[in-house]
Amino acid sequence: MHKINKFLEKDKIFKDLFLDFKKKIKNIKKKSFLIAVSGGPDSLALVIFSFAYQYVYKKTNFKYAIVDHSIRKNSAIEAQNLKKKLSKLKINLKIIKNKRKIKSNIQSNAREIRYNLLSSYCKKNKIPYIVTAHHSDDQIETFLIRLSRGSGLQGLSSMSEISKLKNDIKIFRPFLSFQKNQLVRITKVIFKNFVKDPSNHNKKFLRTKIRRLVKTLNNMGIESQQILRSIRNISSSNNFINNYFNKIFKQIVVSKKSKYIIDLKRFNEQSDEIQIKTFNKIFNKINKKYYPSRAKKVISMYKALKNKDFAKTTLANCLIEKKGLKICVKREQF
Repeated sequence: MHKINKFLEKDKIFKDLFLDFKKKIKNIKKKSFLIAVSGGPDSLALVIFSFAYQYVYKKTNFKYAIVDHSIRKNSAIEAQNLKKKLSKLKINLKIIKNKRKIKSNIQSNAREIRYNLLSSYCKKNKIPYIVTAHHSDDQIETFLIRLSRGSGLQGLSSMSEISKLKNDIKIFRPFLSFQKNQLVRITKVIFKNFVKDPSNHNKKFLRTKIRRLVKTLNNMGIESQQILRSIRNISSSNNFINNYFNKIFKQIVVSKKSKYIIDLKRFNEQSDEIQIKTFNKIFNKINKKYYPSRAKKVISMYKALKNKDFAKTTLANCLIEKKGLKICVKREQF
């Protein structure tokens, strides 16, 4: 702790970032958090900030967990080494093993499984928040990935500071205004080294290609701050639309046990955007899934629905049936 205190006193950037982090934590009423650790520089910076915060505000409860997917050959060893490293700060790192094999869409499926395992741990231990180290560079990458997929306002808004997962667990992202190079520098000073994920340089992954694109855009004069400003503007517009949409949703959709019934007459009075958002919200509720279905698939299903001969179809593990003036959406039975 002496080393962290010394760094806080002497380094203005570290001090300013910590004050920002402290303010965000203090604004949350329930003081129990699970820090999602990966071993990379971002999550280790999060460990440093939370450790420093708890040293002053002892009533705040921080737990720490890492998910080992066993995708990389040395992942189990890396997790154990990280556990030893954090034990020097008297931090008990919980290693959660993923027993499911991931064969396709590795990054996407690994992320979803990770959140499922972490939220289950939170539910069991009555922890309302998972804290992640997502930063401004992640925001830009997410924005460009979703732009490449033709996402609408919801997707292009990228990540919000607080968002809901399943089981009433929320994700809290206090670093969204921080830059990755700032977090790397802090981690190097305190921990000296960190885990380097080779997938970050694997050209077969879209996110790796996007990182290279960001560098190209910066060289062309399209800087990160300009993109972040656009993200904030889009997010503001999306929040306004969401408030309006939630009122409409209550008027046209009725929930009955595990089914969602859409009033077709009222549904048809809405704009295409509202109709597509309606399906996405229902799919997410049924699947208890944080990430929305791909817009392309939803739009394709939506176009089929407009056909007079439409009877039923499936999408996102859901069965969509047209029954007279109603549309019934429920979980697909396998």
